[in-house]
Amino acid sequence: MMKKKIGLLTIGQSPRSDMTPEMQVLLGAETTFIEAGALDDLTEAEIARLAPDKGEATYVSRLRNGNSVKLAKRKVLPLLQGKVNEVEEIASSSVIVCTGSFPDISHKKPLLFPDQILKHVVKAVLREGNLGLLVPLAEQKQQLIEKWDALPVVAAAASPYEAGDFERPAQELKANGATIIVLDCMGYTEQHKKIVKAATGLPVILARSIVARIAAELG
Repeated sequence: MMKKKIGLLTIGQSPRSDMTPEMQVLLGAETTFIEAGALDDLTEAEIARLAPDKGEATYVSRLRNGNSVKLAKRKVLPLLQGKVNEVEEIASSSVIVCTGSFPDISHKKPLLFPDQILKHVVKAVLREGNLGLLVPLAEQKQQLIEKWDALPVVAAAASPYEAGDFERPAQELKANGATIIVLDCMGYTEQHKKIVKAATGLPVILARSIVARIAAELG
């Protein structure tokens, strides 16, 4: 049987060894990942120049060495587009492994955008109450709230790329009225989900698992 080839495109560096094992389980052994990162070909100095200016839309991702990096959205977009173009030459479909908004990325083959998938899933299940968002950085709260199309949202921050307290921000979301929680970054893991669920008793949606299941359906 010929293996399916699915592109995984990160705004950081590949490979995403923190992510692919969990996604592989959901996609099956017959799937091969074609990984590429917007920062793969850059030096440390070049990556440093992608840092956001004050007030600029900020994304965060993982480097190959395990460190996290803050990136200005406008600076990383052209680099990401280049990697999309490369991966489409090999993969039958691809996934942007970031829950940020990328409406300007063009593609010729199926390309999954996690932010769109998450929005449709949440709208289907959130009939009343408030959406709780766990986001990587405190400065991202407002920009990520705005992408949720006027849904009632409360937000708290906890980075998936650093050791830290997940129980406190999870409980903060519940105290502020959240009735369902979305871990709004592809960097969050199944273990993070378990911690948040145990701390709150609320339904918790993990971005990477939802996206992997949709990618599996594309075949």
